[in-house]
Amino acid sequence: MSTDAIVLLKEDHKKIRTLFREFTEAGPNATKTKGKIVAKIIEALTVHTYIENEGMYPAVRDLLPAVEDDVLESYEEHHVADVLCMELAAMSADHERFDAKTTVLIENVTHHMEEEESEWFPQVREALSRTQLQELGQRMLDLREKAPHSPAQPGALKKVADAVLS
Repeated sequence: MSTDAIVLLKEDHKKIRTLFREFTEAGPNATKTKGKIVAKIIEALTVHTYIENEGMYPAVRDLLPAVEDDVLESYEEHHVADVLCMELAAMSADHERFDAKTTVLIENVTHHMEEEESEWFPQVREALSRTQLQELGQRMLDLREKAPHSPAQPGALKKVADAVLS
């Protein structure tokens, strides 16, 4: 398994896109199935945004000031996803707005992933050495071990509070 930070994040993006596709293809009356898929989406996004916010973004801001605005925008996009995840986690899958809220989450996160992959990941890859990307990836793997898996866990709540109070 690669420890390259960008490879790790793209692997996460691929898994998240698969969950999004499963939700979309589940059909209009698959309430139970959709509820289970959304629980997986929430967990995957909670872990992913934690390792990006705590590992990737601070390092990239320090090492590559040229992407500062992109990183700040990414923090805000994560904040929107966090709020939607918290709302979905508290919502029943048969709620009339469950599918709509999930669709908005999918659209926002898909946009975010596409922006990262097409706009600033290439800049990061060009500016950082292979060793730096591997060290950063290892830090993110270490962070994954202690990452919250639910938006209600303390690490996830701190992330939301930091976004609001910063």
